[in-house]
Amino acid sequence: MAHTLYLGSYTKRESKGVHQITLDTEKHELTDYKLIAEVDSPTYLTFNADKSSMYTISKEENGSGLTAFTRQEDGQYVKRSSNASEASAPCYIALDEERGLLFTASYHAGYVSVYKESEDGMELLDRVKHEGSSVHENQDAPHVHYTDYTPDKKYLMVCDLGTDGVYSYTVSDEGKLSEVARYQAHPGTGPRHLVFHPNGHTVYLLGELSCEVEVLEYDENDGSLTYQSRISMIPESHTTFNSGAAIRISRDGKYVYASNRGHDSIVVYKVEEDYSLSLITYIPTEGKTPRDFNLSPDEAYVIVGHQDSDNLTLFSRDAENGTLSLLQKDVHGPECVCIKY
Repeated sequence: MAHTLYLGSYTKRESKGVHQITLDTEKHELTDYKLIAEVDSPTYLTFNADKSSMYTISKEENGSGLTAFTRQEDGQYVKRSSNASEASAPCYIALDEERGLLFTASYHAGYVSVYKESEDGMELLDRVKHEGSSVHENQDAPHVHYTDYTPDKKYLMVCDLGTDGVYSYTVSDEGKLSEVARYQAHPGTGPRHLVFHPNGHTVYLLGELSCEVEVLEYDENDGSLTYQSRISMIPESHTTFNSGAAIRISRDGKYVYASNRGHDSIVVYKVEEDYSLSLITYIPTEGKTPRDFNLSPDEAYVIVGHQDSDNLTLFSRDAENGTLSLLQKDVHGPECVCIKY
């Protein structure tokens, strides 16, 4: 069997845009790396359900924003429309396919934007700029880093690394945002990404700056989050630089994984009966700056992308105990910062 993985990247050195690579489950290897869409710095991307449309972060001569692509018969993606109304490139993109809405998170400008694609192009519907700061030197201003729906689709969750806040918004059919709740993480946490447990109520929030995962309880009635516990992402012996990056959870809700940049590892947690996390192990990623990683569609493998060493690493995953075993570490994948399937 073969799985297709899609790779977002910077284009500062060698990469020319979005690439794809094949995971061959019979040979247990990654192969056939190829360019499928030429675009400047597609650092995050998403697709509609049947992969006929792809949406990426992008840069253009007149600004930054997002670009929509249409898949061709040969598997290549051709640009369909774009919007470059943002002062600097966003860092996250999400799709509401049912309503045709797209959301971007702007780290540098500190706002969340809502777009809708039409026959006339990509229209900006709303933009909300955050205010505030926090205690870390990287928190002198708002830095929105993530925006996506809760599993029940009631609220749009927005992580702001700069204000230590996780904001809950309702989204109207016209794409207008209304804040309904705000969770304040521990000072210096730097909320970057989050994942929901399959129970729909437990949230695991990754702190980029604190290098901790906070366990939160989500209330579907009002969109609020309540603190439960937290756990470190790095061993006490690691005293030099580290920065949290990506977080994933297995579909059965038994294991949570997060990546460390600096320690250059994947930390593996077990989900306990009360949904708190306990440490299992740290897995070296065999590369520099593992900004993103993902489980394969069958969750039998984990693929890691390294921003600074230009390689992809492939691990097999034991579904019974959550641990990872190295299969490949020298797969070419320059400037990779996003892995989707």
